[in-house]
Amino acid sequence: MSSLYTIILKNDSPKTQEFFFFQKPAIYTGDFQVYSNSIYSAKLRGHGSGATLTFQCLQQDYAGVQEQAPNIVVGEASGYESVIKEIDLTLSPSVSEKNSTSMLLDQDGLGLTDTIHENDVKSGAFRIHVPTFNPYEKKYNVGLAIQNPRDGSIILSNFINAEPTKGIDVQPVLKFYIQTGSYEAGSVVNFVNFSDGAAVCDMSLGVLNYQVTYTAEGLWIINSSHMQPGLTQLMSQTKNNVEIENEAGTAVICQGYALNLNSPVEVRNLTDPDKIKLHLEYQVGKVGGPYKGYMCTGKVGNTATFS
Repeated sequence: MSSLYTIILKNDSPKTQEFFFFQKPAIYTGDFQVYSNSIYSAKLRGHGSGATLTFQCLQQDYAGVQEQAPNIVVGEASGYESVIKEIDLTLSPSVSEKNSTSMLLDQDGLGLTDTIHENDVKSGAFRIHVPTFNPYEKKYNVGLAIQNPRDGSIILSNFINAEPTKGIDVQPVLKFYIQTGSYEAGSVVNFVNFSDGAAVCDMSLGVLNYQVTYTAEGLWIINSSHMQPGLTQLMSQTKNNVEIENEAGTAVICQGYALNLNSPVEVRNLTDPDKIKLHLEYQVGKVGGPYKGYMCTGKVGNTATFS
């Protein structure tokens, strides 16, 4: 049984609030518009009630497909029948993970094949193959799904519009967001707008549990606990494979570890994080080069994102 990602939310504001949860969109191969869904929504009583909301999802990656609604509209359901399949991410070229599945469209309806291994799936990603179909008759969403461990319900966390005969690599990003508002699970949200000012719970470094408080001032207090067993030691033993140079490329100022160098590049275990400043430009590449110019577009602790 997979472990659970858990977020416990407390509302310390004076009145009952509605909250919804959503996930940072995965990285998809190709030039696609990526959509996000709310993955959980509920009301929570205010200060003094003692009430909390608990969001949980399995620490398991799922490929998902869904019959698309006539229009993708913020606040409305993204689609109808949905199917998911447990799937592995590509973590090492020496391991044969079952990292690929194919969408099924036949007399039995919508489905996904048993997973298999493919050698060329991007590091940190899984692949969904889309068959031939007529997009003028019916449209489909494909992407990353999650499953509620309590009732078994499934939601496409984020997705793209399926195109016939395409193989799509999907690289999940384990960052969950909380925002005030009423957006039912499975309804479309505007990630760019709603992530601004939202609470961010970053599970990507092995944190499984977060406690989040919405304050009377409309701010968020975020605390994490229960690092995944063995992860701290594992991360400390991971060999740095990325170097970051200053903008001029005249000196290496920091090293770190990245799964791959596909933009956006997430570099973990920064050896000198104080030297990396948000919204400044750097030269990033594998140890010894070659390097490519990027801007630092995100930074949390000793992890930075370059785009």
